Formats: sequence, C-alpha cells, structure tokens
Amino acid sequence: MSPLYSRTLISYCPDIKVLDCTLRDGGLVNNFKFPDSFVKDLYKTNVKAGVDYMEFGYKASKDLFDVNEFGKWKFCDEEDIRSIVGTNESDLKISVMSDVGRTDYKNDILPKKDSVIDMIRTATYIHQIPTAVEMIEDAKVKGYETTVNLMAVSKVSETDLDAGLEILAQSAVDTIYLVDSFGAFYPEQIERLADKYLNIAAKTGKTIGIHAHNNQQLAFANTIQALRQGVSMLDATMAGMGRGAGNCYLETLLAFLKNPKYNIFPVLKFLSTDMRELKESGVKWGYDLSYMLTGLMNTHPKAAIKFMEEERTDYVDFFQEVMDNE
Repeated sequence: MSPLYSRTLISYCPDIKVLDCTLRDGGLVNNFKFPDSFVKDLYKTNVKAGVDYMEFGYKASKDLFDVNEFGKWKFCDEEDIRSIVGTNESDLKISVMSDVGRTDYKNDILPKKDSVIDMIRTATYIHQIPTAVEMIEDAKVKGYETTVNLMAVSKVSETDLDAGLEILAQSAVDTIYLVDSFGAFYPEQIERLADKYLNIAAKTGKTIGIHAHNNQQLAFANTIQALRQGVSMLDATMAGMGRGAGNCYLETLLAFLKNPKYNIFPVLKFLSTDMRELKESGVKWGYDLSYMLTGLMNTHPKAAIKFMEEERTDYVDFFQEVMDNE
C-alpha cells in the first residue's frame, strides 16, 4: 500500500468521488443514440443518488465524425446538455471527454463562463502526451477542472510509462487516470500501478482516478483495490454499460462505499425501468467468454466485439485467432 494512504474495506473515505460515465462509455455500444427521456432520467438519478460527476459523452469533431451516424452525445453541444440539466442547480458536476486527435478543442470547448460543463477529461495514448498537455492547458485556461485518461497502459513499457506520468504530473491537469483499457489487469497489478501513479502524482499535488473494464470480470475488484491504495476518482456505469464487456457497475460501487451521501435506491429504480427498457430494445453489452479471452491476451476487444456481432460460438477457434494475431 502506498505510504501516503491508509484505507481499509470498511473505511469511510470522504475524498472519494464517483463519476458516472454511462452515456460516454455506454454510448460506444449504441452510437450514442440514447432517448432524451433516458438521459433526463439518468441525470435526475445521479443527482438523487449523490453521484459526484456525470459524463455526458465526447466532444468529437463534426469534421471527423458524421452527425447522421451518431447520437448527440458523441458531440455534446452546449444546447443539448442544457436541454437536460438547464443551469444544473445541483451538486452534481458535468464532464465531457475530449479525445486527442478527434476533438476541435480550441473551437468546440467554450470558456467555462459560457458553459454548464464543469470538467474536461482528455483521453490520450502514450505517444500523444505532448498534444494532451496542450489540450489540458487549453481547458484549464478556459476555467475547467481537468483530468487525463492515459489509455492502453498494459501495452506500455515501464520506462515509457514512468516518463509519461512524470510529464503529466508536471502539467496543469488535476487528476491522472489509471485506465485498464483491455480489462487485462489483475488486482495485484493494480496495486503496484496505483502506488506508482500516486507517488508520482504526490510530487505535484495531483489526484489519481481509475477507469476499469470488465473483460475478466475484475472491474469492480480492480476499482476497490485502487481505492484501497489511495485512488480517489472512481469511474463506473449503470449496469456496467460500456463497450464490449463493459465497466465497473455503478450500483455495486455505491453499495460498497461507506460514504453516507450516496443513495442506492434511485439507482435501483433507474435500473429496473430505463436500463431494463434499454436492454429489452436490443442494446447489448457485458461479459462474455470472448471478452475474457481478449483480456487474458491483453489485446483490444474489437475482435471479440466482431465475434459477438456475428453470433459465433466457436470459442476455441476464436482463441487461436487471438493468439495468432499477437
């Protein structure tokens, strides 16, 4: 455990913040085509449940992505967010994701004084960090809270990871996220990595978050392990909704946390109504053996997603294909 923190599984940790990224990560399942009624109910649920942040989606460039192929939460126009939250007279903060190379951040991210958004999250791969730092600085100057999601770190060498984290720790970012992009990590690895992130971040007063994927059904376990080490920003989604195997289940996380401000009952209602209706409409996500196999091999789940779309069941052949491509 990091020498900076001391937590147990029954500790009350007032610094913990929960971020619901159902619309953003879940939007990768249905091209962000959520009914407005679903989004409004999700917003109201998060407010009542005491969730700290709600991520509405991406700030994607309309020059790169066809607006006719995606729902509005791929782009998160200001007027669309305001149609849901008004001026957001609540304690819930609103975030959006800004992808390196896919966001016209200088033009599409307004100054904070003109926006109901509170936090800009930047997603980057290790080789894109210089651009990510520039995007973070732009968001910070505009008045936003900032985070950075360093993706696919299970494929990054230790030397490069250390160098990348040092650069991010010296940047204007508020929170650096440990991201298990392929659902490949085990709790023991999360323990070691969380300590690394925390100790580097402590030098410049940054906080650390975790975004876990459920390929090996370890998203919740890995999130809890990170929490025990001292990680304080925790991502989760309703019913674990997210691309492929999905994410840490928000309802499981809230049930576990000892902070009395969180209320699971609004979440249970939302799951039994809106999320049930979404699943019954044919939207699919969640654990499958194919996702476990890509997680085991530490590879992108796109092959498993295709496997599921084709309704294949030949898992032995699929596993051979995954191994052959490594």
